[in-house]
Amino acid sequence: MAAGRWVSVTWKVLAVAVVLWLLVVLAAWLLQRQLIYLPDRSAPAPPAGVEEIAYTGADDTELTAWLLPPAEASSPGSPHSTVVVANGNGGNRAGRVPLAEGLAERGHAVLLTDYRGYGGNPGDPREEVLAEDFLAAVARVADHPDVDPDRIVYLGESLGSAVVSEAAAELPPAALVLRSPFTELADVGRHHYPFLPVRALLRDRFPTTEHLGRYEGPVLVVAGDSDRIVPDRFSRQVVEEHTAGPISLHVVEGADHNDRAVLSGDDFLDAVDGFLRDALPGGG
Repeated sequence: MAAGRWVSVTWKVLAVAVVLWLLVVLAAWLLQRQLIYLPDRSAPAPPAGVEEIAYTGADDTELTAWLLPPAEASSPGSPHSTVVVANGNGGNRAGRVPLAEGLAERGHAVLLTDYRGYGGNPGDPREEVLAEDFLAAVARVADHPDVDPDRIVYLGESLGSAVVSEAAAELPPAALVLRSPFTELADVGRHHYPFLPVRALLRDRFPTTEHLGRYEGPVLVVAGDSDRIVPDRFSRQVVEEHTAGPISLHVVEGADHNDRAVLSGDDFLDAVDGFLRDALPGGG
């Protein structure tokens, strides 16, 4: 009798556990985009010396970006390159101004884009439109009188590395920089939520390596070796699996995902600048 009651209680506990797990799975399915995208929706004021660029993205969505010219002392002529930036999943373009200023000091113009739903832009982000929105920004800045369209570079950080990889497969840039890239979003999700069927749940998949396989130009991957959000093994795997063109890896020692060292640190910026001067010789 006691054994029978024990079996009955065990089955009841298991049933409750299964129901709770199914509720967690359902919540993850319903709220997944709130977990992926963490926008600062406020419209930031552009800093001094920044040109505000308006452009039209997918489904006629009106978006805004900031163009920073190269510092005159570092680039007396035209910019060595124009770097178009796709952000990670948090904040907005205001948080990337130190990155842009650091590249401008090294002679590059920088266009800081924001996803829809970020930085005062209307709408809500979703995978199927982000690369198209990004390419609309590229087309807009390519028409700028101070920009050489043959020297446009894409730089994506974290989630943005998947966006620029897809964009590069559609419209190849002169060079591509990926900071803390992942192979595909499901791999990162499984790392953080091993108890969930992440691959089956995801609507926004961001398959970076798949898109990157269609880009034959030069690629620089930068990763922090103490990254707890996108562990550097994923970034190293992006390098190892890429065979379409030249690719190199720069590791920033001791850097976590959102440390200044991989946002706007000198080691990171010098690595990007050196890569671009090798990949795009000559220039302003």
